[in-house]
Amino acid sequence: MNYKSFPSEYWSEIEKTLGVLKQQGTPLIAAFDADGTLWDTDLGENFFQYQIDNKLVPLPSDPWQHYLDMKKVNGDPRDAYAWLAQINHRVSLQQVQQWSQLAFNTIQPKPIFSEQKKLIDLLLKHQVQIYIVTASIKWAVEPGARALGLTFDNVIGVETAVVDGLVTQEKLYPITYREGKVEALLKHTNGQVPFFACGNSIGDLELLASASHLKLAVSAASRDDKLFKSENELMTKATENNWWRHRFI
Repeated sequence: MNYKSFPSEYWSEIEKTLGVLKQQGTPLIAAFDADGTLWDTDLGENFFQYQIDNKLVPLPSDPWQHYLDMKKVNGDPRDAYAWLAQINHRVSLQQVQQWSQLAFNTIQPKPIFSEQKKLIDLLLKHQVQIYIVTASIKWAVEPGARALGLTFDNVIGVETAVVDGLVTQEKLYPITYREGKVEALLKHTNGQVPFFACGNSIGDLELLASASHLKLAVSAASRDDKLFKSENELMTKATENNWWRHRFI
């Protein structure tokens, strides 16, 4: 699919801001959500489906319904997001990461937003420290980061403790959803906020709000897509706050 390019003024403002911050000696940090922001798919859910299809881990009889029901409990999906990591308990992290790469390989062609790849390339050229902060499990998103020229260390996501190389059921906090995204990011940056943040859903609201200079809300979901409502909510907030907004389609 051909996605719409960012307006030219966005590019010039990013370059201008980078120049100013470099002169000031400010640490250059940028933060992106993953699914729906960097690519037009959900790598976390794609990995879950891959595990179901290949019977890789023990699961309830109706895995998707179990997951969706968990997301509704008290209107808080955090436990559901953590469960997608917990189902890998007793499996080696190396094996989970191999599965994740195989799951990523099944997606053809890769639905990466070309403008985001172009933006990440520009930020890397300026030696910006980039973080992908996702509510998906970290291991599912790592192959997407690699496809963008980043490393696994650039990904901050939901995960459980790994002991002696094996995944456990012990949740690691904060869970990277809503304000948890900012909390986790600041842990990695020693409290330094990003100058730029980008996301596509209402779950990214706090992440965008944390940026010191540039905040970009993006969307690509069609009206009949389950993501549309959440993307529209973020777009509304972006409009109210006079943040940048871009619809890829």
